[in-house]
Amino acid sequence: MSGTRGRIFFVLLIVALVYAGISWDPPQVVPAGSTGDIMRSREELLSEGNEIATFAAGCFWGVEATFRKVKGVKYTQAGYTGGDFENPTYRDVCSGRTGHAEAVEVIFDPEIVSYDKLLELFWAMHDPTTPNRQGPDIGSQYRSAIFYHNEEQKKAALASKEKLRSSGKHKADIVTEIVPAGTFYRAEEYHQQYFEKNGRGGYSI
Repeated sequence: MSGTRGRIFFVLLIVALVYAGISWDPPQVVPAGSTGDIMRSREELLSEGNEIATFAAGCFWGVEATFRKVKGVKYTQAGYTGGDFENPTYRDVCSGRTGHAEAVEVIFDPEIVSYDKLLELFWAMHDPTTPNRQGPDIGSQYRSAIFYHNEEQKKAALASKEKLRSSGKHKADIVTEIVPAGTFYRAEEYHQQYFEKNGRGGYSI
């Protein structure tokens, strides 16, 4: 993502967070250690009463960066899900033949930020009316999708989609998929917290 696109994303990030009424936190520390260490940390967070959500809204660099600013979000990881191709690489997903979307897994404390608030931010951070596209990024891997983890999330996602449709904010139809969460494949490490790692290559606050 170029510096210009990074600056554009930063403006959209501010608008999305303000629109959703969500508090900012300082950037979290990038997890250290091996992938195994990171996954153990993830499981520990889930065992402590935190909840999990998965969203796809275009390039996962920006989506992850946005959710990482939210107070109550404890963990994020960029990855691939929604397809039937096992252990995909970035190159595999970019081929458009895996069925996977670039997505972000979010672990959050529901006592601090609700799933409904995360949904509001999801809708605000991207255009849910463009099939298989977000801005200059084109392909099924950039589709808009909510991957629900339980029936409560499914009901909340469907209700929020209908609320947005009824609001008349978008003239075109909302094409966001609302589907069960499946296997989530962690993306390559250079994709994780991409903007934080690359400083001015993304954005700064």
